[in-house]
Amino acid sequence: MPKVLLALFLICWALTGLADQPHLYTLVSDRLDLMDEVAAFKWINRIPVEDLKREAVVLEKARSDSLKAGIGIKASEEFFAQQILAAKEIQAYWFAQWDRTGGPVTAPDLRNEIRPQLIELGNAITRALGLDVSHDRDSFFAALDVEGLSDRSRADLYTTLSRIKPYPDRLIQIKESGILRVGTTGDYAPFSHRQNSDSPFVGIDITLAQDLADSLGAEVRFVHTTWPGLIEDLKENHFDIAMSGVSRSLVRQQAGYFSVPYHTGGKTPISLCNKVAQFDTISKIDVPSTRIIVNPGGTNERFVDSSLHQVEKILHLDNRTIFDEIIQGRADVMITDSIEVRLQANRHPQLCATMPGKTLTFQEKGYLMPSDIRWKTYVDLWLATRIGDGTVAKAFTDNLD
Repeated sequence: MPKVLLALFLICWALTGLADQPHLYTLVSDRLDLMDEVAAFKWINRIPVEDLKREAVVLEKARSDSLKAGIGIKASEEFFAQQILAAKEIQAYWFAQWDRTGGPVTAPDLRNEIRPQLIELGNAITRALGLDVSHDRDSFFAALDVEGLSDRSRADLYTTLSRIKPYPDRLIQIKESGILRVGTTGDYAPFSHRQNSDSPFVGIDITLAQDLADSLGAEVRFVHTTWPGLIEDLKENHFDIAMSGVSRSLVRQQAGYFSVPYHTGGKTPISLCNKVAQFDTISKIDVPSTRIIVNPGGTNERFVDSSLHQVEKILHLDNRTIFDEIIQGRADVMITDSIEVRLQANRHPQLCATMPGKTLTFQEKGYLMPSDIRWKTYVDLWLATRIGDGTVAKAFTDNLD
């Protein structure tokens, strides 16, 4: 395929959703067909063919993307490693040619022009691999008609490709890959919190996520998600389970499976302690002069939108600093989960629950997962066991101080 048409091809491929085996083979071929341009850039800039640091990045991405696609992590890594070997073979071929005949004097920029195409092709290849198509050796060899690629390399590529299989379910994927991916927001103490993007996650659900991973003999990997993007990240398979103080709701249940609940509570208001009497009923709160602050995209905002009609709503994107807005006088009240109100009142002597002991809703916390009944069954049993043996209660006690 002419390289000027590559970007258009990728767009059309994505839009049509075509990913049968000729398209998979064409994607692999197109990726290798860019190696003459990679070689040209390296030749002109006197860069060696081998780049071990970049190879490590590519293989790590292959491992991560294979879990999103639900395919064998080891086999996928071997296939991408074989593509790297094939790419180096093609580049070395062109270096040898240019040693004899003289090389190019211009080439597309590797970082800004070629690499984005390579990354998008790699993404498209992994998506196609996740469709569990059968493979045909002759068709594969015919598709990989790339100058500088030997028959031995074609054979090795096909061998590693034919080993890639999908995981039959999420539980087997986690057990065989040794990786449990936990989606968490990091902005909702006491369940999931961190000071900044470089800080580790801490909280009730972080403690319990590690316990869940230990029960599976797996390494836990925390994947940052957001409340507005939680459902889309679940659908895009960015994580195996969301553990972040997620409220069980019918809307979220439509996107996946919830575990059994592990905490029951509800929404309640919090404000400055000297304003408790001003906001101790919902009717007192719902007046035009009230500035109610809310983090967007979650159940807090949905409650405000459905129950309060006269207040001034202030959206605050960072839930980690949202209570400071009340303390500093830039907002009057927030309605959030009673457990969070309890924690923030303990941490900030200026803040108090305005309706202590009362909740405005009934709410349960649970863990949100893809629609995989075997995985849900395992999580439910693990959670019931940990509730029974006191592990969950201890996690709450340790993180509510």
